[in-house]
Amino acid sequence: MELALHDAGCAVSDIEAAWFSNTTQRVIDGQYLIPGQIALAAMGFEEIPVINVENACAGAGSAFFEARNYLKAGLAVGAEKLYCEDRNTMFRVFDGGWDVHHAEEIYSRLIRLGEGVAVAEEDDGGQRSVFMDVYAALARFHMKTFGTTQRQLAAVAAKNHEHSTRNSLSQYRDAMSIEAVLAARTVCWPLTLPMCAPVSDGGAAAILCTVDALRRFNKARAIRVMASVIGTAVQREPEDAERHVTRLAAIKAYNQAGIDPEDISLAELHDATAFAEIQQTENMGFCGIGEGGQLVQSGATRLGGRLPVNVSGGLESKGHPIGVTGLAMIHELVVQLRGEAGSRQVQGARFGLAENGGGNNGLEEATASITILGT
Repeated sequence: MELALHDAGCAVSDIEAAWFSNTTQRVIDGQYLIPGQIALAAMGFEEIPVINVENACAGAGSAFFEARNYLKAGLAVGAEKLYCEDRNTMFRVFDGGWDVHHAEEIYSRLIRLGEGVAVAEEDDGGQRSVFMDVYAALARFHMKTFGTTQRQLAAVAAKNHEHSTRNSLSQYRDAMSIEAVLAARTVCWPLTLPMCAPVSDGGAAAILCTVDALRRFNKARAIRVMASVIGTAVQREPEDAERHVTRLAAIKAYNQAGIDPEDISLAELHDATAFAEIQQTENMGFCGIGEGGQLVQSGATRLGGRLPVNVSGGLESKGHPIGVTGLAMIHELVVQLRGEAGSRQVQGARFGLAENGGGNNGLEEATASITILGT
């Protein structure tokens, strides 16, 4: 938050309202009811409205959405603690990410989507989020439907791990080849460990204001919010990918911004697993449905390619502090659109898109956030 205030050239007293995103730390620390009021008081935020936002992995994107709609001089903050020495507690926080009354039924239905694909290796049986099993099943469904390969999944992870070597804020900064990704420990086939987001703590903040309020600050470094959209899950058949919640939300965001997918210079997508990035490149309209594996294999989504994706390192390398992730994505877009990203700079960047999804309802994310920023 201190960095965000300094970056915007404003003081605590300039902030008129704050939205605080936090998800898993509530469970781990027991601070269920007023986490934002407690955390922000330590920085001197008093009297102003402080609104707590909990929206699974899309919490930070939702905080940004709410702050943008308030549009005076708002502060969107994400702070998260996910790591816990008690691993049972740490992984139990994911249990509330879907309908807890029908969890077994939902899990079984999702896992069945992956049937009919030969599993090359058994998983390691280690402790992990149930969502890794779900992502693996969705990946296998994509494989049997569209011919996507495990090597294409590995290409996503290798790309993002290479990108992370250029980001000093990334949790992991070691490059990996496709072969190294494939040879790594299997979590749940076809997903190996480097294809999955790690357990992460972290924080991020963004300051938003109207054009009129901008006169009080440094206009030269301001980035425009062109669209901010929140979507909720759609009940659909697995084959009806055109109605996926993130695809519908993206269409609304493009319409709100007045641009097309072809205008996007770079994207930060919710790669909780390598498969998720492939799926979301399709949902964002960067390629046809079923063509995401071919897109990454072509090199188009690498830094220097036609449409760089996750140049920050993505969730797989940068990390995934759940209540923070959406704002961390927005931070990367802002740095890029200002031309301040150094060795990972996307040349000529004009428009950036962040896609952030959370939880599960039916066949997809329970909630999704799409943000488009522009110079």
